[in-house]
Amino acid sequence: MTRKLHDTLRELGYDKTLEKAVEGLIPDTRDRLNYIAVKTEQAAERALSATEVAQPLQEKIESGASALSGKWDRMFSNQLSVDEFKQLVSDTRSYLHEVPKHTQATNAQLMEIMMAQDFQDLTGQVIKKVIDLAQQVETQLLQLLIDSTPAEKRNEVDIGLLNGPVVNTEGRSDIVTNQQQVDDLLESLGF
Repeated sequence: MTRKLHDTLRELGYDKTLEKAVEGLIPDTRDRLNYIAVKTEQAAERALSATEVAQPLQEKIESGASALSGKWDRMFSNQLSVDEFKQLVSDTRSYLHEVPKHTQATNAQLMEIMMAQDFQDLTGQVIKKVIDLAQQVETQLLQLLIDSTPAEKRNEVDIGLLNGPVVNTEGRSDIVTNQQQVDDLLESLGF
C-alpha cells in the first residue's frame, strides 16, 4: 500500500510538492509563526509596562482630587477655620500645578501603548502569508487524498470533515469551545 501511494504521488507530481513543503515551506512557516509570537510578546510587554507606569499617575490624580473635593465640601459647609482655608487654597494650587505633569506623563504612556500595537500591521501581513500557505498545502493534501482514494470510496467521504475547525460556534452543540470541554472530552475517552 505504501509503495502504491508513493508511486501515485510520483505519477501525479506530488512527490516534488511534498518535498518542497518539507524542505522549504514548513521551516519558513515555522519561522514566520515564531516571528509573530515574538512580536506579539514584545507588544504585550510594552503595553503592560506602560500601563504599570501610568496607573500610579492616574491614582495620584484621583486621590488628590478626592481629598481636595472633600476639603472644599467642608469649606462650603462652613466647617473650616481661616487657617484651614488658607491651607486648602495652597493645597489646591499645588495640586493644579501637578496635574499637567501627571497628565503629560500619562499621555506619554498611552502613546507607548498605541505604538506597541504597530506589531499588528507587520504580523498581519505574515499571518496572511501563512494562511495562504496553509490553504495551498490543505488543498494539495486534500487533492492527494481524493486522487489516491478508490473511486467507489470517494462518494462515502463526509464533506463536513473537510471544513476544518469551526470558527463561529454560535448555536452549535456538536463542538468544544473551551479548554474545560476539551478536558472533559479527553477524560470521557479515558485520557
